[in-house]
Amino acid sequence: MGSGQVTDWQGKHVTVAGLGVSGIPAAKALHARGAIVTVVNDGDDARAREQAAELEALGITVRLGDGATLPEGTALVVTAPGWKPDKPLFAAAREAGLEIWGDVELAWRLRGPDAAPWLAVTGTNGKTTTVQMLASILKAAGLRTAAVGNIGVSLLDAVLGEEQYDVLAVELSSYQLHWAPSLRAHSAAVLNLAPDHLDWHGSMEAYAADKGRIYEGNRVACVYNADAIDKPSTEDLVREADVEEGCRAIGFTLGTPGPSQLGVVEGILVDRAFVEDRHKNAQELAEVSDVSPPAPHNIANALAAAALARAFGVPAAAVRDGLRSFTPDAHRIAHVADVDGVAYIDDSKATNTHAAEASLAAYESIVWIAGGLAKGATFDELVAKSAKRLRGAVLIGRDRALIREALARHAPEVPVVDLDRTDTGAMLAAVREAKRLAAEGDTVLLAPACASMDMFTNYNKRGDAFAEAVRELGS
Repeated sequence: MGSGQVTDWQGKHVTVAGLGVSGIPAAKALHARGAIVTVVNDGDDARAREQAAELEALGITVRLGDGATLPEGTALVVTAPGWKPDKPLFAAAREAGLEIWGDVELAWRLRGPDAAPWLAVTGTNGKTTTVQMLASILKAAGLRTAAVGNIGVSLLDAVLGEEQYDVLAVELSSYQLHWAPSLRAHSAAVLNLAPDHLDWHGSMEAYAADKGRIYEGNRVACVYNADAIDKPSTEDLVREADVEEGCRAIGFTLGTPGPSQLGVVEGILVDRAFVEDRHKNAQELAEVSDVSPPAPHNIANALAAAALARAFGVPAAAVRDGLRSFTPDAHRIAHVADVDGVAYIDDSKATNTHAAEASLAAYESIVWIAGGLAKGATFDELVAKSAKRLRGAVLIGRDRALIREALARHAPEVPVVDLDRTDTGAMLAAVREAKRLAAEGDTVLLAPACASMDMFTNYNKRGDAFAEAVRELGS
């Protein structure tokens, strides 16, 4: 099984690792093509049993509570993206000389001969927004498209469904890229690289290398963040990629673009990459005010989306129309209300320090509500970079002491309220404390820099609790 399509699944023994959003459609798709499918799953709870019953009714074997042993006769392993590379199942598969594919690899191999090309996006933060912006721009150009990957339609459904697409806007995580060796996108973007999921990848280098796989075999454009200064930068990944002849490196910057870049000039998004004589000419694409919200990192997302759309041949007017008609998801820098001259902003989606840093950079004078589950993160760099914008901080959640200590080291003059409670009323208390610290013209910003599961089911629920607390203040 080289990198071409596998056409004959009949009687092939395939082991699918993990039930869940990617495992179940993978098992069904393979079974429908005549493969003999066994699904293995670590967990054995009520939810898993329910899912297992559904698959077993189709004639698929499911083994719960043992995800470590490789089933007898396995010829290929297809894994859910979240499974770590060091799992015993994979060691056994490698030992037996078997290939291991992720859900993305499977979708790529199952595409038909006339399948829609992929415009792919990865990065530590901003993936979902960028892919949604890209889909909005492609639609404005009259193309049949969908935002797929970790969002919206599952990749397998998009590839195997009835609907015909001209092009797909694909969000890919570092996990998915790790397990997708033969993926070859039309064009791809790496938005940024910050330390994340290092427990999964083992090192920053391995994490960056997996992100960089998105550029392998690109045909038209490798889009990178020209403002990134950290090493390895996204530009370094482009340099190392093995691309098709004629594929170009296209940078995006919040400053004035050079040739082969997209950037910003006097409040206008401009393209100096996909124009005739790029050394002399620039094409206006949209105004900064067409981007919602016009926070710096979101302008960067818009430029990356525009670069991929332009690589696909989309006219400038469609970039403007697509950005204008795009509305961001809930809990991403969402303006909840103004109360007594203070703006209250919900960015509960800022679940890591890199996302929180982008959020904090969007406002001048901030009372910051932060804390939750740190997942091994450290906060010194975030606090040092944001200290001059902080008017006060209200800390919640299990790992808030880590943020408090970073504030003491890098912003000792900023008043801090440490809320030692995790009950349902904690968010209302946090918002009241923030109101007390805020003056007219300030922004109270929920950008926790942490995961939410110590106090809330997910970041959506945390954002909802914040919005509800703000509305209570207003009334």
